[in-house]
Amino acid sequence: MKKYYARDALLPSGWARDVCITVDDGAIAGVEVGASAGGAERLHGPVLPGMANLHSHAFQRAMAGLTDVRAAPHDDFWSWRELMYQFMERLTPEQAQAIAAQLYIELLRHGYTAVAEFHYVHHPAEMLDRHLAAARETGIAITLLPSLYRWAGFGAKPLEPRQRRFASDVRSVLDTVKRLQRERTPDINVGIAPHSLRAVEPQSLRELVGGVDERMPIHIHAAEQTREVEECTAALHKRPVEWLLENCAIDGRWCLVHATHMQPAELTALAASGAVAGLCPTTEADLGDGIFALLGYRGASGRWGIGGDSHVSRDPAAELRLLEYVQRLVGRRRNLNISSTSAAVGTTLWLEAAAGGAQALGREMGALASGKRADLVVLDGEHPDIAQRTGDAIANALVFSGSETLVRDVMVAGGWVVREGRHELQERTAAHYARAVAELIA
Repeated sequence: MKKYYARDALLPSGWARDVCITVDDGAIAGVEVGASAGGAERLHGPVLPGMANLHSHAFQRAMAGLTDVRAAPHDDFWSWRELMYQFMERLTPEQAQAIAAQLYIELLRHGYTAVAEFHYVHHPAEMLDRHLAAARETGIAITLLPSLYRWAGFGAKPLEPRQRRFASDVRSVLDTVKRLQRERTPDINVGIAPHSLRAVEPQSLRELVGGVDERMPIHIHAAEQTREVEECTAALHKRPVEWLLENCAIDGRWCLVHATHMQPAELTALAASGAVAGLCPTTEADLGDGIFALLGYRGASGRWGIGGDSHVSRDPAAELRLLEYVQRLVGRRRNLNISSTSAAVGTTLWLEAAAGGAQALGREMGALASGKRADLVVLDGEHPDIAQRTGDAIANALVFSGSETLVRDVMVAGGWVVREGRHELQERTAAHYARAVAELIA
């Protein structure tokens, strides 16, 4: 058992001063406000709960910055996907692990302490194990989500040759889940990921969901692009989110990734279901997907979290910043996403995203509270970005003006994985990553 003292800490109720956090066996055993430091270890700056990255395709980290040259007269998600297929076709298990390890260290250094890996590059089967190995090596908590990917489009369109590495059926996914459950710990979880309604027909979706534990996380891409919505409406006579809500028992274990294009009735019903909307602001902006109706969704008490998806950004603050700024541009107003307990946008966004991400990963995290995993993000108390800041001003500085060097120390499940901005494996991992990328783009 160990105690840590923070002058400023972001608790579920908001910012508090002089906080002692007791950690035992990887979890928070107690939180005391208005405490003296006593014999506790003094943290070197304000502390926030670790953030969950609820949507990751780790291998795409190596593509970041390589797709920003127009590849088609009408360049969009679908043309980007063709480039992704070309990149993925050459990917080996060794390269996948090198890329994932580099990514996971970058996530940790920015304040993510857990990641949901939406895994669909199934062949060879070793690929999934390589992501687990990368998580164990780097110290990030992980929820592994083996994906069911049967078809190339609505109407059971056969997979194209370049999609065959994705090919899976219900039995193979359930067998993988059963095997992974033997690896489960408080920091390694498993769920399922029916890829999308275009890649999984209704019968297979029902069989997959019916074949797993009723508490297991379920993630699915939904309504990311308008073309997907149009094709779903033509094939299933319902919009994607509408169809899911009417045909699946959508509840708190579901995460609908993106859910960008919803009608008001869908938005309200999704919020009422208790599911999490998995928002990936930088990737959605990069791909030109569209804008999520966050104000209306939050107004309906909808739960949400953030993901890196293609990992053009590895920084939770950058995701939250873009999320708020886009809403400001649409509404031509400022400081939109606040709560009944805080008028500070940064505080509100961090707390809500942390809670929603924790739910989506099925991991006890996302809050500095007893019983949660001891995931601490400690900012550099001497950094100019937060000079003379206290309370809400700290979170606002982090989200809206923080630099890459603001996060100082990061703890996952009671163990320090980042100290003074450094991960102990970062140089070695970067070298392995550079070699993998060189091989892929040669």
